[in-house]
Amino acid sequence: MSETELSVICKNCGSEVSPYVTECPYCGARLRRRAPKLERRGDALEPKPRRGAASRLLRIKLRARGAAGAQRPYATLAAVLGSALLLLVEQATGASLAEVGGLTVPVHGEWWRFFTAPFAYVDVGYLFVVAIGLAIFGVGVERRLGSAATALLLLACGALGMLAASGIAGARGEITVIAGGNGMALGAVAAWFAIRRAEAHHAIDQDYDRIGVAVAAAVLLAVPIFDSSADVFAGLVGGAVGGLAGLAASTLRHDVS
Repeated sequence: MSETELSVICKNCGSEVSPYVTECPYCGARLRRRAPKLERRGDALEPKPRRGAASRLLRIKLRARGAAGAQRPYATLAAVLGSALLLLVEQATGASLAEVGGLTVPVHGEWWRFFTAPFAYVDVGYLFVVAIGLAIFGVGVERRLGSAATALLLLACGALGMLAASGIAGARGEITVIAGGNGMALGAVAAWFAIRRAEAHHAIDQDYDRIGVAVAAAVLLAVPIFDSSADVFAGLVGGAVGGLAGLAASTLRHDVS
């Protein structure tokens, strides 16, 4: 960059500085969150050309979707309140866990149970742990991705977790009922961690509590120890699905930003 144009005025000290820096070299004041991206052209470095109107429109839509999700976390509320209502019906009617949508192994062709089982619970304690995880991390994901994408993410984490759990239980010859949303909650934790880690990359002012994330994941993984209807493989697979989805979302958001 042999001929650098000085066209930015520092609001703190009034000095004229390069448009390609993030902090004023004279007083240290922060000018912008990130510097323009550069690319090599011959022997010089020049800023990359700005994206077109279509890219800007897509970026605006994504931000608007995220803002809407921040105000109204419909997907997270639906997952928690729907499970609570189903548990209330179960307790009031005396129905069994299988009768309210729990996943029975062997499945016997009842594929719909893969989608209902993550919302079925046998006691309040299990639901409380999952609800706390979704309230903390599910809402955070929904703020960034919007309600529709978060609903699809939670459903995929829960259903694919149940699919894996039933396959492993069937291979072992077990006859059991699996239920609960530990896969959904772990998927939300993993997705939030992947997105938040990408946001904080190379940004010293956007740190996050890694220990808190680890503790939340450990508690959710330990749920099968205390509740026989929970399955550790459902949680692990749900977490893996959420982590991959979070990485994909982070890449997409980075490309349009």
